[in-house]
Amino acid sequence: MNNNSDHPPVIDYEGSDYQTSFWDEGGREYEDQSERIALKRLLPDQGNLLLEIGAGAGRNTPRYSGFQRVVLLDYSLTQLQQAQEHLGRSDRFIYVAGDVYRLPFVKDLFDGATMIRTLHHMKDPLASLRQVQRVLEPNSPFLLEYANKQNLKAILRYLLGQQEWNPFALEAVEFTDLNFDFHPKSIREWLADAGFKLERQLTVSHFRINFLKKVIPTKVLVFLDSLFQPTGSWWQFSPSVFTRSLKNNSSPVKEAKGFFQCPSCGSALPDHESQPDQLVCQSCAAVYPIQDGIYDFR
Repeated sequence: MNNNSDHPPVIDYEGSDYQTSFWDEGGREYEDQSERIALKRLLPDQGNLLLEIGAGAGRNTPRYSGFQRVVLLDYSLTQLQQAQEHLGRSDRFIYVAGDVYRLPFVKDLFDGATMIRTLHHMKDPLASLRQVQRVLEPNSPFLLEYANKQNLKAILRYLLGQQEWNPFALEAVEFTDLNFDFHPKSIREWLADAGFKLERQLTVSHFRINFLKKVIPTKVLVFLDSLFQPTGSWWQFSPSVFTRSLKNNSSPVKEAKGFFQCPSCGSALPDHESQPDQLVCQSCAAVYPIQDGIYDFR
């Protein structure tokens, strides 16, 4: 975890084997395939530049094939190194270690963004959503996944007296350090406050129960989940919810000047590195290293 008095703490997966232990060997093929279907339903067919927030080791990155370029942003340098090993180095992928509360990009840069399995680490969700809104072009899609506190399992546990916190209450529940479940209504309010117009909701991972995953073939569970996902337009009782929103068209589309901006002072950084191993802010003299093709703005 990174603690900075100027902004909320950020969870750090530095050195973690999360991709291997949680996804590759963690028995979560059902969840992974269900999320693949949800992303396919919500993603635009094509785009120019996508920001993937909380990219980790690049599990979802290949699913963004419709975009010409993808920026993988994560706070962990080692996670990005794993993504780089998996995806390779090319002009299509830009690897950036940075803080979602201080995104190191100029305003109106991206024409799409995703934040999958990341918001649940946000102590200040609204602040992070406002940062995403800032770097998106008007009318650009933003795909957000969040952990839903009002899921059926939590409701049953609460009604049976096996759980103290109320799944119907609007406030977030921190079930372990920097891991939050959110109420759907709160998410909708934060998206609106941040400047987004909610278009669509999908409920995902309806059958995230170990017993079911052991006795029912994964393909069957994924198929059933795909049938239930559209019900997210009416109610949200699954443990995971995917949303698609558009940045409000509050201003005319302008061509973004530059690419990176200094997270310390907000000034645009030079388009080209004067030194191959770092970027230097001409306004505040902050130095940001470039390590084996990964930009480090932490």
